[in-house]
Amino acid sequence: MHQDRKVVVFIACSLDGYIATKDESLEWLFQVEGEGDNGFSAFYDTVDTVVMGKKTYDWVMNQEMGAFPYEGKECVVLSRSEWEDTEHVSYRNGDVRSFVDEQKGRNGKNIWVVGGGELLHAFIQEGLVDEFIITVAPVIIGNGIPLFRQGDHGLNLKLKGTQSFNQFVELHYEVKR
Repeated sequence: MHQDRKVVVFIACSLDGYIATKDESLEWLFQVEGEGDNGFSAFYDTVDTVVMGKKTYDWVMNQEMGAFPYEGKECVVLSRSEWEDTEHVSYRNGDVRSFVDEQKGRNGKNIWVVGGGELLHAFIQEGLVDEFIITVAPVIIGNGIPLFRQGDHGLNLKLKGTQSFNQFVELHYEVKR
């Protein structure tokens, strides 16, 4: 019998709802005064699987200068293209629902949807997200890559809690089913 694994979105956004500028910069995020790691370590301990899109994976690896940042976690990159698995990453294509069904059928901790916007949108459209942990930065970008895209979906949420990390505010919601 497997434990209940949740699909969790843990992400930061600007006050006006963007996860990055149009040129995929997060510089605005690093200019805000936080506290410690802004709750990241506590969250990271609750997951054993990280999933992201190919563009996000490439961005992360560029920022980390090739060093793999998710050591000790299963890392899955979902892509429309075929890619060769590496030592740290398995690539998958296909629909997100079958991926989540497979993951939830296994024993383990929670599944973290890292990003980006296209992948998050697919998870939301399919009703696959169980919780959102959104850290809001007191910055207004004006335009960029939105946290939530327009679509024919809607979710009702229940607030589980809030935390502040100096200038950041974390909002923790669960999806009402």
